[in-house]
Amino acid sequence: MTGNHQTLALLLFSVFVAITLGITTWVSRNRQGSEEEFYAGGRLFSPMENGFAVAGDYVSAASFLGVPGLIALFGYDGVLYVVGFLVAWLVVLFLVAELVRNCGRFTLADVVASRMSERPVRIAAGTSSVTVSVLYLVAQMVGAGSLVALLLGRTGGGARAWTVIGVGALMVIYVSMGGMRATTWIQIVKAALMMGGTVVLTVLVLVRFHGDLDGLLLTAAERSGHGDAFLAPGLKYGGDLTARLDFVSLGLALVLGTAGLPHILSRFYTVPTARAARRSAIWSIGLIGGFYLMAIVLGFGAAAIVGPEALRESNAAGNTAVPLLALDLGGGADSTAGTVLFAVVAAVAFATILAVVAGVTLASSASVAHDLYASLRRRGARRRGEVAVARAAAVGIGVVAIALGLLARDLNVAFLVGLAFAVAASANLPVLLYSLFWRGFTTRGAVWSVYGGLIPALVLVVFSPVVSGSPDSLFPGVDFQLFPLENPGIVSVPLGFLAGWLGTVTSSEPPDEAKHAETEVRSLTGAGAV
Repeated sequence: MTGNHQTLALLLFSVFVAITLGITTWVSRNRQGSEEEFYAGGRLFSPMENGFAVAGDYVSAASFLGVPGLIALFGYDGVLYVVGFLVAWLVVLFLVAELVRNCGRFTLADVVASRMSERPVRIAAGTSSVTVSVLYLVAQMVGAGSLVALLLGRTGGGARAWTVIGVGALMVIYVSMGGMRATTWIQIVKAALMMGGTVVLTVLVLVRFHGDLDGLLLTAAERSGHGDAFLAPGLKYGGDLTARLDFVSLGLALVLGTAGLPHILSRFYTVPTARAARRSAIWSIGLIGGFYLMAIVLGFGAAAIVGPEALRESNAAGNTAVPLLALDLGGGADSTAGTVLFAVVAAVAFATILAVVAGVTLASSASVAHDLYASLRRRGARRRGEVAVARAAAVGIGVVAIALGLLARDLNVAFLVGLAFAVAASANLPVLLYSLFWRGFTTRGAVWSVYGGLIPALVLVVFSPVVSGSPDSLFPGVDFQLFPLENPGIVSVPLGFLAGWLGTVTSSEPPDEAKHAETEVRSLTGAGAV
């Protein structure tokens, strides 16, 4: 886009940024400086409000930009991401949401530490939570760079680099000024915009093909250059045994990882009761499920209308499939309707990124302040307020995420989020489930479970094709690849569970039956919950 059309696109795009900054400023003037207000928004949100916020927090750049891009490039195999992301919510609903709300206050470590020695458990869980959050943030940064560079008409590295820096600065402002209350309202607005924009695009795609889904799929397969293989399993994860194992590893990470994501778990603390947490999970499942069904249509629509060649020319990983589809559906780059639709979709996508980075940054800064700082602070040292530490931590986490986002800017955002899910499923989920359901679980088992999943997951990623050894790696010029799979979940998730069991059975510490009984009653009934 050039001239007046690009100006209009930038103007419409800027409106959302102004609105979100306005929300943050308004909330910051009315906030209280308490930990409960900053971390949990005062626990005043209704199940519907929290359900929209959870959907806004969960449907990230990986979903809005990455998944349709993968479907447009790889067809059926791209749809497998949708299955993993959605089925994961059954684990959250039945095993996590209500119990976590009853047992904790602000972070994952609260749940585990309720029946263990607090210091080692909080250090381990806090470290793991920050690691997962940073990996998740990197994906959002990459998506933001691809999106705004396309909006500016510049696909070079410079435009994307400055975009990543700008998004990092905005997320620090949102979190440090507004806390959970501002973050939640940004996520609610984003969820409403996202669902509205996705519905409009889906309807336009179906109208283009006169409601003929068969025609849509056949056209997409024809333009893909792969023919019938585009609609069959195996285009990305088929072939040899390594590719098939990689798919199993990815699926395991996606299905189990959601229940270990710190920013998702923290959302259940913003409602007043466990019943409200369960109802908010049901609201979010409905919204998220509806979105992913439409994302499938958008992915095949991008393949059929825009074409894989144009998508790869704009962004090799397919991250710009939805904006380019919107531009074409509106009449093209030289039409006012196309420009407006493109700008609206770009604003929704950017809203997606800002809402998610705010939620993830808040969860990770809470882990730093509430878990790591409180545990590592030297005895006798002057204690700073946790909220002040959390705001400072948001700045540091933003800097790290920006640096890694610049390094990984050519990778698909859905794939990057898959790595974060793998680490969450390996390090956070085992210790969470053991703490809630295993009477004999001990402190050593908790610490070993976290590190036994976290360290192998990170090591396997470093020595995988993601980092070196292939043209699409972070460092394509070197090769220190030792692990053949791109996603480590198939190895690291079982290791996390095994380490927790091994640490417990070799521990000389007798399990505290009284604490377990107290935790069990509180988790199941809510008696004594904060």
